[in-house]
Amino acid sequence: MTFNPTAGSSSPSTRVLIVDDHELARAGLAAVLACEPGIEVVGEADNGAAALDFVARHPVDLVMMDLQMPVIDGIEATRRIKALHPAIGIIMVTVQARPDALMEALRAGVAGYLLKDASRREIIGAVRQVLRGEAFLNPDLVLQTLRRLAHATPTDDATPIEPLTPREQQVLRLLMQGKTNREIARELIISPGTVKVHVEHIIAKLGVSDRTQAAVRALELGLVRDKGRD
Repeated sequence: MTFNPTAGSSSPSTRVLIVDDHELARAGLAAVLACEPGIEVVGEADNGAAALDFVARHPVDLVMMDLQMPVIDGIEATRRIKALHPAIGIIMVTVQARPDALMEALRAGVAGYLLKDASRREIIGAVRQVLRGEAFLNPDLVLQTLRRLAHATPTDDATPIEPLTPREQQVLRLLMQGKTNREIARELIISPGTVKVHVEHIIAKLGVSDRTQAAVRALELGLVRDKGRD
């Protein structure tokens, strides 16, 4: 097991832990983030157990988490970190471009899902988006997930939800595409503040804690469908 906290660093505005069992992958992410103002990589770990050890002993704001690792994989590590440190944001960084992997990661509590062939711009965009409290989801994977669930039976839930308004349904669909509040506002020709209110109402109606879990819940309940199948 490798455990590599960054030594002698000053307190950063955003502290990032990189978790991957491949040293080259960790180095690549660290290089991308190193030049970003206000972001500092404070540690590296090569499996989920080492990541749990690190966050227990060092302040961390964001974890870049690999999916498949020895000892404890990324999904289980995410579950445990979110249970103990719910304020820590987690972005899954993986080669697994599968709808079932996306759903499993979302259920575990990730705020973002990024493929390892992502560009520098996409990586930085994902980090900034998650730090703003927004989800970052790969649009192609979201579309694949919606298509897979298009004819699936919605989850049987004894607790009825308050129906979403037509505008809330529009916002939810765009949220599921990984769009930011500003992007949703531009598309619907409304203010970002109004989008924020709609997102808060959606979260409350679905009985979840954040927009990422709202996306998961919407998929499980069959509230969002692929437009091509409407």
